[in-house]
Amino acid sequence: MTERFAIYFAPSATSNLWERAATWLGRDANDGDLFNGPVAGIDRDRLLNLTQSANRYGFHATLKAPMALADGYNEADLRAALDEFAARHRPVNLGKLRLASLQGFLALMVDGENEALADFAAHVVEDFDPFRAPMSTKDYAARASKGLSERQIELLGAYGYPYVFEQFRFHMTLTDRLGDEDAQDIAQAAATWFGPVLEDEVILDRLSLFHEPEAGKPFRRVGDFRLGA
Repeated sequence: MTERFAIYFAPSATSNLWERAATWLGRDANDGDLFNGPVAGIDRDRLLNLTQSANRYGFHATLKAPMALADGYNEADLRAALDEFAARHRPVNLGKLRLASLQGFLALMVDGENEALADFAAHVVEDFDPFRAPMSTKDYAARASKGLSERQIELLGAYGYPYVFEQFRFHMTLTDRLGDEDAQDIAQAAATWFGPVLEDEVILDRLSLFHEPEAGKPFRRVGDFRLGA
């Protein structure tokens, strides 16, 4: 069995943002609940078809991408390191999130540059890299062939993920890549559904540990580590 862990930001599982996102995606990664029925006028079957990957990974913003643990480390070690890291870092104000298309994926993103966020994300990448098992040659080749820049390929080799440091873009994915026939009305539905919670500032106040028990299975949110606790 090949399990992976990821270090994400996810808002409180009792927050309006989390609850709306879970309903939109059709699955609550915290408790495993599934949701039926339309959302903002979009049929559930259609929405599930357009959010298959986003549903499996759960609502989140990636800080340390999914990784198998390196030899000599286990989940307890990772949790202890998360406790220690969280105690040393303060929450980061993300401001108000906005809906945007990121390479065809609909996502919630921060508005403008946020140096404190970029610095925090870089610390997560570096501090937890010792826990990451090296990528297989096959996985590296498959990822490197997907239109990455020379710098992104360099980062992929060094950290197992191409979108770190200056390539990092905070985003909370809401759909898979949308075609032209879906992009407009799905974006309109998302604006209607998420509009009430986009007026509030979001605080990155925790790291959330997500777990994939074996390849292809849904990720579950298995732990929260409050910053500054």
